[in-house]
Amino acid sequence: MQVDAVRRFNRFYTRRVGALRAGLLGSEHPLPEARLVYEIGHRRECIATELAAELDLDAGYLSRLLQSLKRRGLLGARRSPQDARASVLSLTAKGRKAYLLLDARSREEVTDLLGRLPGSDRERLVGAMKTVESLLEKKAAVKEAISLRAHRPGDIGWVVGRHGALYAEEYGWDGRFEALVAEIAAKFINRFDAARERCWIAEVGREPVGSVFLVKENKTTAKLRLLLVEPRARGHGLGRRLVRECIAFARAKGYRKLVLWTQANLTAARAIYKAEGFVLKSTQKHDSFGARLTGEYWELKL
Repeated sequence: MQVDAVRRFNRFYTRRVGALRAGLLGSEHPLPEARLVYEIGHRRECIATELAAELDLDAGYLSRLLQSLKRRGLLGARRSPQDARASVLSLTAKGRKAYLLLDARSREEVTDLLGRLPGSDRERLVGAMKTVESLLEKKAAVKEAISLRAHRPGDIGWVVGRHGALYAEEYGWDGRFEALVAEIAAKFINRFDAARERCWIAEVGREPVGSVFLVKENKTTAKLRLLLVEPRARGHGLGRRLVRECIAFARAKGYRKLVLWTQANLTAARAIYKAEGFVLKSTQKHDSFGARLTGEYWELKL
């Protein structure tokens, strides 16, 4: 079913963007040529080997496309002064004109497409495209794209919903865990002390991929809560980064101790806490969220 859905979307999208037409956007260039003209044009100049790697093209196929553009007077090439084996590519005046035409028509087509949709649907469409891109791009690119920001309206609902869904999927916890998260999150918003408390939302593009909260317990003690990292953002050190933000903030605000409550089966989170200097102070077995668990209380002296 999933394979069929992806293949169906591929067929739909290639038809929608005109990838199968003889000329893209009403030009004389089929999609592969148009893409090369665009990539070289917006870079001004580039190395052929770098272009092959960027576009994941076979070197022989790329060479044939480039030769076709050269024969028609759209592309120029010169030897790199740093490496005689490398060719530096750039568009001729004729090629530059073709690039500007393709770019303008592409913008017009996308503007027309978005203009047919209400504002909320445009946001959904762009958000969905960013999700597809972030899920399929290389891991290194994901790491570089992750940014942190303070919470804003709409984030708390995401935190609650994703905790409920992920913990049900990965640990089998029932809806009572989501209810607990909702209580914690509501209390944070209703009693928020901007001078002493903080929520961090991690995102790739405009899509949230993680969260953590630092909540005031009393004048000297803060509590780390609701650490979450989406599966697609794991493996980049994001969990540790979020925990370190909490520690740095707590120290800057003069707290003497940072505490947290977690479960013994949350091994990835426990490893982060231990690595950052938290000490396990006590444990307690309990039946919660439809599971038999061992709660753990950790503490970090600041």
